[in-house]
Amino acid sequence: MRCLVTGATGYIGGRLAPRLVAAGHEVRCLSRSAARLRDVPWAGEVEIVEGDLSDPSTLPAAFEGVEVAYFLMHSLGKPDFEQRDREAAQNFAAAAERAGVRRIIYLGGPQPPAEGTQSAHLRSRAEVAEILLDSPVPTAVLRAPVIIGSGSASFEMLRYLTERLPVMVTPRWVRNRIQPIAVRDVLRYLIGCMDLPAEVNRGFDIGGPDVLTYLEMMQRYARVEGLPRRRVKPLRPLTPWLSAHWVGLVTPVPNAIARPLVGSLIHEAIAHENDIAEFLPGETLGFDEAVRRALGKIRDAEVETRWSTASGLDPAAEPLPSDPDWSGGTLHVDKRARRVDAPVDALWQVIESIGGDNGWHSLPLAWSLRGAADRLVGGVGLRRGRRDQQRLLVGEALDWWRVEEIRPGELLRLRAEMRVPGRAWLEMRAVPDGPDRSIYLQRAVFLPRGLAGQAYWAAILPFHGLVFGAMVRNIARRAKDLSRGSSELPRDSDGRGRPATPRSPAASGR
Repeated sequence: MRCLVTGATGYIGGRLAPRLVAAGHEVRCLSRSAARLRDVPWAGEVEIVEGDLSDPSTLPAAFEGVEVAYFLMHSLGKPDFEQRDREAAQNFAAAAERAGVRRIIYLGGPQPPAEGTQSAHLRSRAEVAEILLDSPVPTAVLRAPVIIGSGSASFEMLRYLTERLPVMVTPRWVRNRIQPIAVRDVLRYLIGCMDLPAEVNRGFDIGGPDVLTYLEMMQRYARVEGLPRRRVKPLRPLTPWLSAHWVGLVTPVPNAIARPLVGSLIHEAIAHENDIAEFLPGETLGFDEAVRRALGKIRDAEVETRWSTASGLDPAAEPLPSDPDWSGGTLHVDKRARRVDAPVDALWQVIESIGGDNGWHSLPLAWSLRGAADRLVGGVGLRRGRRDQQRLLVGEALDWWRVEEIRPGELLRLRAEMRVPGRAWLEMRAVPDGPDRSIYLQRAVFLPRGLAGQAYWAAILPFHGLVFGAMVRNIARRAKDLSRGSSELPRDSDGRGRPATPRSPAASGR
């Protein structure tokens, strides 16, 4: 069949698209920016169409000739996510109807309770499901609870809370029942729904075989990982709002993402029916085995997608202003260059391996303090880490940066996603300078917003000589050591030579 996948830059969509290709289907991916899918391993096997679900005029080309359309979009972390998702679902359904699509498939969340306090996140998911089910196109809605898989936001929340806090005070929702499901089974159901009978237009609860409380999930995770039993004391005053800040402090998941995730945990998330088995029979993976597989993927550096890939604060952000042509206002630039006694390929290896557990090659304490300050004001901080320890792709998160452009062997451009009064970029270039030498070029660019932006640049300017100067020197030194075989790649920038390969799952992804 010809399938349309929205959300292909996200956690689930980025795994679904290549599996549909492997199953023999024609796959078209809709993205606001085709560049975000340029470097994924399966990019050459799919058709990529630029379009925006908030703009109906961009959708006809994406839906033309499509038989099955997957709605995997959500605006998690955005302040107006309910309105955004409502409009996206309405436009999606209308475009699917006009194009004669045979089936819509949507991955949503558990049904929120009819009475009492409702999670805005789950309420929005239910509203999107209702919009799609009310359309003339037959729709299958999969209601999934916590998804267990390497790189998922829910799994990383569980993982970091359990590994970092052997003793913890927790909110009362840790006693709520949850029916977690392995990402493998979610993908199997998503693909299987393509073959549902035409008359099927309904939602299905999906879940794994185990019904656990969040506390039991933490204890069983600890057992699988060989950790001592966790000591937990539930405390009533820990509201969902406080819980989200607690999660944001301990885990890589920022407050903007943690809030809706925690909000959904105040309700029980269990399957109230298993009707999906009538159409798609098969055993689902148990919780312990799903955790083992996820940790194995992390240890083997085989994490296909991560939650952070889809959570850019502004995926349609303006590109880096061009210096010669720039006439839109003040542009602050910090340029540095250094000749390196190493070939360009060695220099590039050091550049591409930067960040995450590999460090930033200058004053680790300064970077950590800046990351902590960003977290305090609701930013992403440094703890998003990186998906792969050596390779970067366009659109990936890298600590508080987003990979905006990468040209292997030549250029890495990062766009800042920390909370700053303006826009910031960091460019690193490797330039050949003979067979055994190269030149490292580094440029930090800041486009201030108002007086606050000007004051911010003036405040951090004295630190640039220390941080960026050390960064240039250490990158050159690492490349030289690497070319002479006297250094493993990469090592931490504090000079102590900490191995980059994580010694425990907690090290991966920061």
